Formats: sequence, C-alpha cells, structure tokens
Amino acid sequence: MATAKVQVGTTPPAKRIASLDQFRGYTVAGMLVVNFLGSYAWIAETLPVLKHHNTYCSYADTIMPQFFFAVGYAYRLTLLKRLQREGKRAAYGHVFARCLGLMLIAFLIYSLDGSVKSWEELKDLGISGFFATAFQRSWFQTLTHIALTSIWIMPVIAAGTGVRLAYTVGSAALHLWLSHLFFFEWAMERPVIDGGQLGFLSWTAPMIMGSIAYDLMAARGPRKALGPMLGWGMLLMAIGYGLSSLGGVEGTDGEPAIGWAAAPFFPPEIETNLWTMSQRSGSVSYLVFAAGFSMAVFALFVVLCDLGTMHVPLFRTFGRNALAVYILHGIVFAAVKPYVPRDAPGWYAAAGFGVAFAITYVLVRHLEKNEIYLKL
Repeated sequence: MATAKVQVGTTPPAKRIASLDQFRGYTVAGMLVVNFLGSYAWIAETLPVLKHHNTYCSYADTIMPQFFFAVGYAYRLTLLKRLQREGKRAAYGHVFARCLGLMLIAFLIYSLDGSVKSWEELKDLGISGFFATAFQRSWFQTLTHIALTSIWIMPVIAAGTGVRLAYTVGSAALHLWLSHLFFFEWAMERPVIDGGQLGFLSWTAPMIMGSIAYDLMAARGPRKALGPMLGWGMLLMAIGYGLSSLGGVEGTDGEPAIGWAAAPFFPPEIETNLWTMSQRSGSVSYLVFAAGFSMAVFALFVVLCDLGTMHVPLFRTFGRNALAVYILHGIVFAAVKPYVPRDAPGWYAAAGFGVAFAITYVLVRHLEKNEIYLKL
C-alpha cells in the first residue's frame, strides 16, 4: 500500500503559486489557533467563533473547508499534468494509491473506536461486532474525509465545469436524501465528526470549487479570474444561507416557524436540524456556504500575493508542508495541553498556545531548511 510521499533533499517545484501557498499556510495557522484554543472556557465566553459549533458556521468551521478547497485546486492541477504525461491508468492509479496511503496515515493518527481488554472479549465481539463498533466515529476525521472525497470525485475531477457542478449537486442531493432517511439522526446520536461516514458527499462542494478556481486562474490569469471567483463565492454563500433558512426559525410559541436563519457567524435560535449549518453533520447548507467563503478568501490571497507582493514567511513554511504541520501539531499539543487546564484564565491559555505554536513552527521550519516535505 502506498503512503504519502516524503521528499528528502529536494526543494519544492520552482514554479509555485504564491496565492495557493499563502492561502494554505493561513489555513494551517488558523487550524492551530482553533484546535488549541477552541476547547477553553474563556473562549466560549469571549470568542465563541473560535469554537466548532453544531448549529451555525463559526470562524473555526471555515478552516477545514479551506483545506478541501486547496486540495481540489492542487488535485486538478496535478492530475491534468499526469494524464498528459502518463496516461489514464497510471495517473488515476497514482491518485488512488495516494488516497489509500492517506487513509492509512489517518488510521495511525486517529485510531479506531473502542478496544478490548482480553482475548475472550475479542472473540465475543467477533468480526461483525468489530466492524459495527470500530468505524463509527474516530477514524472519520480530516485526513480520511480528504481521501474519501478525492476518491469519490475521481471520475469527474478531469471533466468540464458543467460535469463537475452537476456531480456536486447530485452528491449534495444524495446526502440530503440519505440524511432525511436515517443518517442525520444516526450521526447526531453518535455523534460523528465532520460529517461521519457520508461526509464525502457534502465535502465534495469545497473540493470541486477548488478545482474550478484552478481553471479560472489557469485560463484567465489572476487579474481576470478575480471577478468570476468573487461571483462564485457570493453565489454559493447565498445558496448555503438560503438552504439553512429552510430549517425555519424559532416562533413566538417556541416552535419552528418560517423565516430567515440567523446570519453565518451568529448562533441561531433553533435546534439543529437537517438544514442547519453544522460541521458535525456535514450539512449541505454549511458546506455550500463554506465552499463560497473559501473561494472568496482565496480571491483575497490572489489580490494580495499574485497581484500584490505580500509574502508571509510563516504562511510559506506551513503552506508548503501542511501534512507535516498536521501530524506534528497533534503531538506537540498533546505534550503542552496537560498543563493548560480547560478552566485556565485567558492569559494562561494564550501563553500555552504560544508555546505550542512556537514549537510546531520550529519543527516544521527545520524540515523546510533541510528540504524535507511530506506530500499529500
């Protein structure tokens, strides 16, 4: 089974896309902020947008879709080149092997649900019991979702814009239908993480939009691509918000009523349902909105980096070695957090975050200096 490729002693390709590197680096930095600080009590009281929520799209909830957007951009770019250079069989085989490798890395990082304490307990559990309990939650997190979504969209990632958009709509419709039938209730009871087993259907939206951003940049160049990218961003955010409003609002009698949902980044006054923007359920409204938001944020980086001269060394270091940051930050945070209790005052939690962030940066910067890159 293939694993993620590790480049040692080789610098990244000379022709880099400045906006993509900086956008990805910003997203990684945001992930560190959210993953460390989001669990602290003072954040819930003073900056709730830094926490993941199940009822609306917060700042924290914009981070993971931006990873998928960046993956979609690079996915289309590299696959089209491989198809031209190697042919279909080799190119798609390479993608599939990489996805399996990523799923293996995800298994090592996240592990599976449950455990057994004796051989007798394992025998009683049996094969059916193992598969019924081990894959309900833990394994289905970011890296697994990236791999499964990449496999899911493989048939259309090299196709035209219309085909990819139709596939995205179809995937969203399938997610809504299955959620209505059984999955939403099942997923929220577990509860699952980042959309659970069917998350790949809705995570398709930001990944496909990343591939469309690549097309716009490749065909029109940064300046002429800006208008269409902003148009797509605004349209998708409006559609996502409109879908979230289908769930209704709280009426005067406390029951759901027809009306516009609370604006994104503001908590709604209604219990979570099928239409609510929710990262936990991987809802369609959330990921359509987040795909548009990702497009708009990327357009900002195009202005700042491709048309302007902005270059943040921190974003470069993180952006070029995102997988390394992802793997290392979990190890670093696990070492620091035991001495930063959840009820710690804000200044102490912020100091703990500063220590963890600095250690992570030093380690990844060392890899960069030695030209060691972990490639998805």
